[in-house]
Amino acid sequence: MSSDRTEDFDFHLPESLIAQEPARPREAARLLDATQPDMFADRHIRDLPSLLKRGDLLVANNTAVIRAQLHGLRGEAKIGITLDQIQPDGSWHVLVRNARRLKVGDTIAFPGVQDTARVQALEPGGGAVLRFSAEGDAFDAFLQKAGALALPPYIHRPEGPTAQDTSDYATIFERNKGAVAAPTAGLHFTPALLKAIDATGAQRCTLTLHVGAGTFLPVREAEISEHKMHSERGIITPETAERINATRKAGGRIIAIGTTSLRLLETATDENGIVHPFDGTTSIFIRPGYQFRAVDMLLTNFHLPRSTLFMLVSAFAGVERARQIYAHAVASGYRFYSYGDACLLRCAHSIHAHHLGTVE
Repeated sequence: MSSDRTEDFDFHLPESLIAQEPARPREAARLLDATQPDMFADRHIRDLPSLLKRGDLLVANNTAVIRAQLHGLRGEAKIGITLDQIQPDGSWHVLVRNARRLKVGDTIAFPGVQDTARVQALEPGGGAVLRFSAEGDAFDAFLQKAGALALPPYIHRPEGPTAQDTSDYATIFERNKGAVAAPTAGLHFTPALLKAIDATGAQRCTLTLHVGAGTFLPVREAEISEHKMHSERGIITPETAERINATRKAGGRIIAIGTTSLRLLETATDENGIVHPFDGTTSIFIRPGYQFRAVDMLLTNFHLPRSTLFMLVSAFAGVERARQIYAHAVASGYRFYSYGDACLLRCAHSIHAHHLGTVE
């Protein structure tokens, strides 16, 4: 039986291993190859093509990060706002610092711009729903002027995100605006790497999961089952679903680029392993005991102790295997989190276990 204790997903992570900037060039980041049982290979991202086979399908997240960090004023009170998710009616769910200074109906102003936001609802714990005076293209223009990147709190930028962060924190796959945080496994890819991948005969496709501000929230509950997962908006087109199902039928491996791609794929896949088109929200919480339906291999960065993402990795690779992988990564000086290194994992608990062999 899998543990329900958050403390069982703790491990020692020296702060010096939390990356403050990415490897340059991007494919020079390290890659811990953990796809073979009972062994590790220390590689680099540029070696990824050598681990792929004709018939594989890589699935990446094409969300684009918006400038989601805002600093507003309600009278003299400073209000910090992190955009989380746009609602069907065009309002925004947000996380608010200094929320106690707000009440429903208040108007928030933003220095240097004419646009404002009206408080429509307040939630316990600092959540709120805001209606901005600007929408659509005008809202994009507002964010360009008033917003800043919402870098993870583990990346120290006392003066705020830099111009370099604007390019560093964007993936080559980005197409659809809406994420608060980057799908960080995608940060490793460059045109040269994609060309090398294509030369192997492996295929590529994309889906969209707009990563929300909740991705930064730690698990505070002592028992995992008490943790409430954030919801995020995702889209899998009929064409993408068809390609994934055709790959599966042909015996190819589905390789998720990042936990965001994996979470959406698992959300949209039925108990028979068929991926369906999807347009909605997901709050799937993958933890040990979960049986994977869609994904055979996962490329992902190294995540923080006690995080839902380390729990996901433990479910995917196996709890003991995940501990070994992370112990090796810490001992070998791998760099963690958004700007850090990556690992390539093989699924230990899949309904397609017989598919995990070879594709020539």
